Order: sequence, then C-alpha cells, then structure tokens
Amino acid sequence: MSNKKQIQPDGWEIKDRHYFLTGNKNPLTCTIPSKHTRKHPLLYFNETTGAQEELRYATNMASCFVSEQQGEVTMGHINFTNGVLMVPKELQNLQKMLSIYHPLSGQFFREHDKLAVAQDQLYDIELEIHALNAAQQMDIDQAEAILRVELGSQVTKMGSKEIKRDLLMFAKRNPKLFIDLANDENVILRNFAIRAVELGIITLSPDQRTFLWATNKKKLVTVPFDQNPYSEFAAFLKTDEGLEVYKSIEKKLK
Repeated sequence: MSNKKQIQPDGWEIKDRHYFLTGNKNPLTCTIPSKHTRKHPLLYFNETTGAQEELRYATNMASCFVSEQQGEVTMGHINFTNGVLMVPKELQNLQKMLSIYHPLSGQFFREHDKLAVAQDQLYDIELEIHALNAAQQMDIDQAEAILRVELGSQVTKMGSKEIKRDLLMFAKRNPKLFIDLANDENVILRNFAIRAVELGIITLSPDQRTFLWATNKKKLVTVPFDQNPYSEFAAFLKTDEGLEVYKSIEKKLK
C-alpha cells in the first residue's frame, strides 16, 4: 500500500481525519446537527454566489449541499464518542462538511491538526514558564495580594516561605489567571484595604456599605449597591483624597 499523499487540485488532502469537541468536553456520546432545521440552522454562506446554502449529511451522496444532492437520500448522523470522531478518507462528503462548511466547526468542535496542537501546547508551556518566572521574582507584598484572591483570609496566617510556595503552585496551576492578577494594580490595593481592616485600622460596616476609621468612626467611603467593597476602596485610594488616606494607613501598617 502506498503512503503517498493524495492531494486534490484545490489543495484538499485525501486522508483519514480526526475531530474533537472543544473545551475539553468528552461526553460518552454527543450528536451534532447533520441537516438544516428551524431549531438547528445548518447553512453555509457561499461568497461566490452570495447565497446561503443548505447543508445535509447523506451517506449516499458525494456532496453535503442539498442543492447538489439528486434522488432519494439516506440520512447520516454525526456522533462523537468520548469527545472524538474519526472520519475515514472514504467519507469525503462528511469530512468536507465538518472541516469546511459546518457552522459549529472551530467553536463546538475542531479538526485535529498536529501543527495547531503543537502551537497550542507551546503557548501553554511558555505561558506557564512566564507565570513561574514572574512568581519567582515577585516581592512578598504582591505575592500576598495575589494569593489572597485564591485563598482568602488564611493568607494572613502564612509565613513568607508558605506564601512563596503557594504562589508558585498557583502560577503553575492557573498561569493565565496568575498573570492577569499580577498585571492588575487593584489587586494590591484591595489587599492593602483588607489588611487594614484585619488589623483594625479601618472598619467595614456589617452591611458592607461603609468604610470608617476605626478610632473616630469617621466615614471614609460609601460603597455603591452591588459593588465589591474592597474594589471600591481600592478605586478610592487612587484619588487625591484617597492618597492621603493611603499614606496614613501605610504608616500604621508599618
């Protein structure tokens, strides 16, 4: 048997193809639409003719376009098993429907492409390395601020070695979120506010609507309804008035 690639004039390669559900979905079985219906439109916009063309997978037809199917059709189903579908090269109509024309292609499912997979894996590896390097070089205050998003108030009881360890583990486990938090200046300011409350420098009212100085009960910030109180206080700290409050709290924290 020859292993020579079969390439059609339009560049389409005749070969077995594998498809997988996106988003790491792997249900035991999953059926996607194989014909056009009102509930599940299956249309392809032909830029040459400027028309929407109806799609239908018929096992006894060479084309997946209804307009090119003649005579009685035998309908086929498109079933993924454990998130995967293998389509042999003999089923060219189904392959082209899935790879080129199906409206769910690239969104709900994708064709397995070795180069694309390698690129995705390389991106993930580089993202993890970037996150770990950033975590390794991060000062303890920013590390504590980021970990507080992940672990909450228990960070207050952790030593510097524990914080560094858990920060690296967090960066490895979820590098994208870690990098997003590392680039968010409000994370540090929110942590600053939380520490000030925990140490009794300022207080937050039971209804989570008002920040006050702990000593004289003078109101600092009123939190709008449905807003995160610490995010609101962080925004306040970036104002001219808030900068003075920040300096005052910072002295007490030291």
